[in-house]
Amino acid sequence: MIGWTEILGLTAGVFTTAAVTPQIWKAWKTKEVDDVSPGMFFVLITGLALWVIYGFIEKDIPIIATNGVAFMLNSFMLFLIYRYRDKN
Repeated sequence: MIGWTEILGLTAGVFTTAAVTPQIWKAWKTKEVDDVSPGMFFVLITGLALWVIYGFIEKDIPIIATNGVAFMLNSFMLFLIYRYRDKN
């Protein structure tokens, strides 16, 4: 059964994971990424990967799920940065 701490963790994870979606949407629509730092996304992706590993070690589903999704979203944003930067 899911307790209140898991619900809290999942809720926090959903909000922090969703934070990148407006940036992805803007980059996708405008194809403009000149003001976005690829270095920041690389560091963030590295941290998210470490969180996922930590989540597996601790068997913590909220950490694994939210950071796993955030890892994929931020990796996609990094892809968009390099894809659209090359075209400009």
